[in-house]
Amino acid sequence: MKGLVRWQGDVRFEGVSESGHLISMDGPPDKGGQDAGARPMELILLGLGGCASFDVITILKKARQSVTDCEVSLTAERADSVPAVFTEIQLHFVVTGFALAQKHVERAIALSAKKYCSASQMLVAGGVSISESFEIREAEG
Repeated sequence: MKGLVRWQGDVRFEGVSESGHLISMDGPPDKGGQDAGARPMELILLGLGGCASFDVITILKKARQSVTDCEVSLTAERADSVPAVFTEIQLHFVVTGFALAQKHVERAIALSAKKYCSASQMLVAGGVSISESFEIREAEG
């Protein structure tokens, strides 16, 4: 996997993924930025959420669960000292579908956390405490 990050002035950067997708990164005004993009640590957090959600949806589809929506809210705590690494992250999944089995949703989230999500495994190996919770909502229609 490859990527490229280009300085755009001040503390603003543009990232280009190997697949050609652009990401804007910037800092807050008090750090010399213009708030014109996500913070790099925010992208790490969102990457974790995307990685875990990808796994959960894939596992639920393989289990023939009728999923119509999935979102994950992420809350992270960071160290007070430099480097301000993540110390704790909570993921809360809201999975919506038709007659979803709780055991399948619970299993999908556990498999993602403990086996499949590379981002989660990397963060845990670095000392981050990660916890997951979920709720199931019945789809309308």
